Amino acid sequence: MVNSCSNPQCGKPLHYLREGRIFVFDAVGAAMETTGRRTCCLEHYWLCGGCSLLFTLEQTYEGIHLAPRSRPSFVRKALDVKWQLR
Repeated sequence: MVNSCSNPQCGKPLHYLREGRIFVFDAVGAAMETTGRRTCCLEHYWLCGGCSLLFTLEQTYEGIHLAPRSRPSFVRKALDVKWQLR
C-alpha cells in the first residue's frame, strides 16, 4: 500500500490522489516456489506533486529508481528566454 512519496528525500504523506503521479510496475512474485509457475504482481508507487514535476520513477534490473525528469523542449525554450531577459 502506498502511503507516502517515493522520493526518499521528501516522504510527503499521501492523502489524496488529485495531486502527484502514480506509477505501476510489474514485479515477479515469489509464488513460483509454491506453485511451480511464474506469477506477476503489480507494485504501486507515488510521487507527490512537487516531486513529480522534477522526477520520474524507472524500473531496471536492480529495482525501482528515482530519475530526473527531462523537460519538454518548449519548457526548456521558455526557461532559456526567461534567463536571457534577466
